[in-house]
Amino acid sequence: MEFRVGRQALITELNLLQGVVERKNTIPILTNLLLEAGKSGISMLATDLDVSLQTECDADVTRAGSAVIQAKKLFDIVRSLPEQDVAFEKDGDWIKITSGYSNFKLVAQAKEHFPSVAQAMPGLFELKPSSLHGLISRTIFAITQEESRYALSGALFLMSGSLATMVTTDGHRLAMATCNLETPAEDIRLIIPKKALAELLKLSGSTDQPVVFSKDENHIFFKFGRRQLSSRMLAGQFPNYDMVIPKNNDKNLTIGLDKLGQAVKRVALMADERSHGIRLELDDGTLTMTSQTADLGESKESLQVDFKSPKVVVKFNASYLTDFLNVVDTEQVLVELKDDQTPVLFRPSEGSASSYKYVVMPMRL
Repeated sequence: MEFRVGRQALITELNLLQGVVERKNTIPILTNLLLEAGKSGISMLATDLDVSLQTECDADVTRAGSAVIQAKKLFDIVRSLPEQDVAFEKDGDWIKITSGYSNFKLVAQAKEHFPSVAQAMPGLFELKPSSLHGLISRTIFAITQEESRYALSGALFLMSGSLATMVTTDGHRLAMATCNLETPAEDIRLIIPKKALAELLKLSGSTDQPVVFSKDENHIFFKFGRRQLSSRMLAGQFPNYDMVIPKNNDKNLTIGLDKLGQAVKRVALMADERSHGIRLELDDGTLTMTSQTADLGESKESLQVDFKSPKVVVKFNASYLTDFLNVVDTEQVLVELKDDQTPVLFRPSEGSASSYKYVVMPMRL
């Protein structure tokens, strides 16, 4: 194997692959990537056996071939090289890397040592990368951190007619985002793991090419031009999310996104480090937010709002509010409440590019 490739193009692909490479070192071969050179350029593959990413890169190939190379070390080497083409040459059990006056040698293993990955099925439908990015960015933060709650450690992905929906929950809050499809799709219901979502977020944010989606019995595939991510689906029963979304909250509030976000950030500075709780009191056109920590002090801030309903007091985890406010793309947000025990529904103001609902369970006062 022998080829020459542009440094910056190679760094871009290697950087994307780092998120997939297994770092725990429980199976040493998974800290490597498979590098192959052919007529159309080079391709690289990384996998942790659950999530796999394959990318391609233009290169001037003199001799075709393949090698398995330590992924992190290869990335570090290429990143350190000067801004010029990088030459690769396989010599027995070594890969020689040359750029200018810099020379490196890395141990190279045979392709047979690298695990095989699932092959993509024919595409079922296409999705705009911006739509996929929006679905993930508005929901990924609400995925549970508890490994024991297996079915909640990913996002429920639904397709029905001309709508795509993504839902996540950790039992204390729920995020649901919906977007329109340009062409109707068949009905699909599956759970995508959080690691795959994190990689899809990066991939969908770095391209304007349509995303081609396909699946088999156990895997899902997302193809972004010359990049393809595959992932195992999560098994298990996702909760009935529609039961969680409140339908009878009769107290409504519209408030500026920036005004609310800055106030929450300031009040949260004095919130208890364990509960992160802040108290919100709505009464007679005023929203008053307070927090306190017994051995440190307290904070209080009042905002004038358009609220004429009877007084209501709720307490939230400030981090849950901040997560929502950080991904909303409208100038105002809508808040629908009922009492201090009922889940509260947050939504962007009318005109948002995608339908988005965020439900938070109040804390005990």
